Amino acid sequence: MNIAQQPGLAGRPDVAAFYDERTSSLQYVVADPATRACAIIDPVLDFDDKSGATATRSADTMLDFIREQGLRLDWILDTHPHADHFSAAGYLHDTTGAPTAIGEHVVKVQQLWKRLYHWPDSFMTDGSQWNRLFADGDRFRIGDLEAGVMFSPGHTMASITYVIGDAAFIHDTLFMPDGGSARADFPGGDAMVLWASIQRILALPDATRLFTGHDYQPDGRELAWESTVAQQKAENAHVRGQDEASFVRLRTERDRTLPMPKLILQSLQVNIAGGRLPQPESDGRRYLKIPLDALGDAPWD
Repeated sequence: MNIAQQPGLAGRPDVAAFYDERTSSLQYVVADPATRACAIIDPVLDFDDKSGATATRSADTMLDFIREQGLRLDWILDTHPHADHFSAAGYLHDTTGAPTAIGEHVVKVQQLWKRLYHWPDSFMTDGSQWNRLFADGDRFRIGDLEAGVMFSPGHTMASITYVIGDAAFIHDTLFMPDGGSARADFPGGDAMVLWASIQRILALPDATRLFTGHDYQPDGRELAWESTVAQQKAENAHVRGQDEASFVRLRTERDRTLPMPKLILQSLQVNIAGGRLPQPESDGRRYLKIPLDALGDAPWD
């Protein structure tokens, strides 16, 4: 029996959201109220694409919150290798010693992007940059909270959902209901696979709280990040009234109109390395590598 078929995992975590306005990203501190153990999900390492400057302000804000609340950091979790921001997992691990984790299919993303970056054989594509690689159905604990892993590809080949007690962290699979769903046209993405992943998520109990990875605030509405399975089934702009074929058509047509994220070529080389910046070169500086003409035609008009 998989996670989506079960009545729900035990426990109700406290969830604090932290918004990165530059990338419209949601980061989370998920805590067990009984033991004060917690996990950080999808942390952002600050990066200014105009100056090339990096900073740890976003990650440090979460660490300050953890200290102020008297929490103990047990896990640093990424849902997938992000294409729109740098992961702060490496920095947080070095600062706190807490283990990092991601889905096991990250090795496929590493293999794909290693070729695109023309990296040397010395770059390992075995996921060893993380402390643990989760498989579909794996279980772990955050204090007394039960947590499980659902493989949910489509947006990327490696995307997973963390189900923690009555909450699920659904990354870039579904946005808030008025935002619909995530794109599926990145290398390794697939709209049909995304539809199947959405159905798995919506098979969780109706009261399950769903926390999204981004909010782009359609029509200028206030920032939001939490919904429920019941709400998504009833209201999601890309799911309600759709079947697989119509969803794939909608998603494919919409993706054709979207430009690539402006940080995709910068962020993937950091994120498939476990959220670590490139090693300094002989002058002491770190350099990002940008492959030209690697992702097809640009939307010139």
